[in-house]
Amino acid sequence: MSDAFRPKSEFLATLIARGFVHQCSDFEGLDEKARSGELVSYVGFDCTAASLHIGNLLSIMLLSWLQRTGGKPLPLVGGGTTRVGDPSGKDESRKLLSIETIDSNKAAIQKTFAKFLSFGDGKTDAILLDNAEWLTKLNYIDFLRDVGRHFSVNRMLSMDSVKLRLEREQELSFIEFNYMCLQSYDFVEIAKRYGASLQMGGSDQWGNIVMGVDLGRRLGTHQLYALTAPLLTTSSGAKMGKTAAGAVWLDAAMLAPYDYWQYWRNTEDADVVRFLKLFTFLPLDEIEKLAALGGAEINEAKKILATEATALLHGREAAELAAETARRTFEEGALALSLPKVAVTASEVAAGIGVLTAFVKAGLVASTGEARRQIKAGGLRLNDAAVTDEKAVLSEKDFSEGVVKLSLGKKKHVLLERGEE
Repeated sequence: MSDAFRPKSEFLATLIARGFVHQCSDFEGLDEKARSGELVSYVGFDCTAASLHIGNLLSIMLLSWLQRTGGKPLPLVGGGTTRVGDPSGKDESRKLLSIETIDSNKAAIQKTFAKFLSFGDGKTDAILLDNAEWLTKLNYIDFLRDVGRHFSVNRMLSMDSVKLRLEREQELSFIEFNYMCLQSYDFVEIAKRYGASLQMGGSDQWGNIVMGVDLGRRLGTHQLYALTAPLLTTSSGAKMGKTAAGAVWLDAAMLAPYDYWQYWRNTEDADVVRFLKLFTFLPLDEIEKLAALGGAEINEAKKILATEATALLHGREAAELAAETARRTFEEGALALSLPKVAVTASEVAAGIGVLTAFVKAGLVASTGEARRQIKAGGLRLNDAAVTDEKAVLSEKDFSEGVVKLSLGKKKHVLLERGEE
């Protein structure tokens, strides 16, 4: 993005100010389209699990801001492309899922979009799409003749999703190699059917999206645009969305609202303002006031982030209940009065405590071997979330309130308390 570019549309101005934009194929052209009030955009979500996860949340927020600024969002579930598997960002082939599993996952994830978007028949109302509607009806020979001839294998080999796999001498199947052709065709089909001009996604999708822009030009659609958001890591370099308990799912059946609230509450200090801009709808002036908080006061900004982010996904009541539960647990000492404590030094916390060692130190298991067996059986919990990774490490952020709650089963609990040297 050129320093000279100054967006005139509310859509691009908002995205840029809040840190959503990584790349765009044509800022000036997209800005003009957004100002016309006729901007229609889609984002694709493959059905690889029974729930979307926090890695998908940035793209959902893009669609929501599009709607809030007068555009029409088209969330797309990849009932067709999931059958192929997207190689982007993967070191090995995705496991091919059965049609039944894909359909089950598709039905489960659709309800998440309604938390962030308004659906209906109005000009800016969202429409839920499924690319199985057109991809499963394609004739292979016709597709090769009419669409495949526009793709350069030389260019496809230069795309990161392909190049990185080949450079590492890791297998890339022919079916995966076709994925970018199908995603490009999606863009053209959605442009023709629904008037879409823009495809958005994470930065790992840039190659696939711009190939769709090029295919549209070759097949005579109206002008198409590409826009990607940055792939997020925390300030310490960790990939966002992973915890000691596993993935941060958006479905309450797979991750309780309280655990979701705690995920945001444990945000690193350096990430709080950035995440407030990306994952809440708080006005920027309010966020700037929170940015001025320092020292222990930053915890108040973290609680606001946790409550606002949880309210968007699970509703205000669930968010406030989670906040109140945390307050009673950690601030009023409701747990502290009734649960045994085991102290760990600040240097131990700073060095990182292996989750297996933590449960041994707490006296809940006799050995790390027993801890491993309990993890496999689903018997260990960290701050009420199931522990699934035996290699997980407790760090400073896990002790954000000074204690970590360790549980064996439903009745045995110990507070691991950070002490002084």
